[in-house]
Amino acid sequence: MTERIYVFKAFERFWHWSQAFLIIGLLATGFEVHGSYRLFGFERAVNLHTNLAWCLVGLWVIAIFWHFTTGEWRQYIPTLKKVDAMIKYYVVGIFTNAPHPFKVTRLKKHNPLQRLAYLGVMVFIGPLIWVTGWLYLFYDKWSDWGLDPYLSLQWVAFFHLMAAFMMLLFLIAHLYLVTTGHTPTAHIKAMITGWEESD
Repeated sequence: MTERIYVFKAFERFWHWSQAFLIIGLLATGFEVHGSYRLFGFERAVNLHTNLAWCLVGLWVIAIFWHFTTGEWRQYIPTLKKVDAMIKYYVVGIFTNAPHPFKVTRLKKHNPLQRLAYLGVMVFIGPLIWVTGWLYLFYDKWSDWGLDPYLSLQWVAFFHLMAAFMMLLFLIAHLYLVTTGHTPTAHIKAMITGWEESD
């Protein structure tokens, strides 16, 4: 029997899709600034990249406030409980119609592997992108801050690009895993309507 659970609130869905749009835009413009291809032109790509970054900063500030005032931050507390079952499911079980080892509830929206992945994004990838992006954006202020602008810029660029590739890998894995519900579009529908279907 299939049960419908209202899992994702309106703000979570808005935050998710806005963040996805902004991150994809940042990846597209950032790789053009890096010289990987030509789409908007260098100057326009730089301006778009900067504006998208400020929009994402604003969105994250609002999202952090929302998560802490609603208590939803608890959804991201990492756990190792059932991690081995989740790995086994994604490696083997998903291809053999094994039952999913994790049941979504309003209080537990993310399985243990998702929690660990989100922790990696929030604790490592995100800060690396923001610190290097901030240094990149305010390169002309480095001397005022006591930083050597001639020795360090290539390292800032390297680590910013490395973080962008890690975010791209996260996005690719996220897009794959979103198709692993009981139908390929079930998780997408849940993030549009808020309702998750669970057996």
